Amino acid sequence: MARALIADDSLLSRRILSKIITGMGHEVIGEAQNGEETIEKFEDLNPDFVTLDITMPVMDGMECLKRIIDKYPEAKILIVSAIGKSSMVLESLKNGAKYYVTKPLEENKVIQAIEITLADNNPPPEKSAFY
Repeated sequence: MARALIADDSLLSRRILSKIITGMGHEVIGEAQNGEETIEKFEDLNPDFVTLDITMPVMDGMECLKRIIDKYPEAKILIVSAIGKSSMVLESLKNGAKYYVTKPLEENKVIQAIEITLADNNPPPEKSAFY
């Protein structure tokens, strides 16, 4: 069982992700609505993985990703975003995200993305697949 932190400014997205994560047998140990809050909760809770939205207030997900990976290079972060542009996906992966899944959230795709993120045997960013 892994411990998850969900970071998304959308309550609906957080609820959907929480249901999927707990349905997989994992535990949601915290939720955040912006990048600053995500960093604080990451440091306080030490989750096994984070689902991180890109578009959030105060501090966006990309800056949050960079700050967490800079300080905790072994962090397992899964980007969950409505932005599906290949340039954004590649930038996220190059900045340390383990995987990238796009909204709308489809349970099977999220499950597979979480499994890949936790397995941590990802190919280099330029060869990574995403949904």
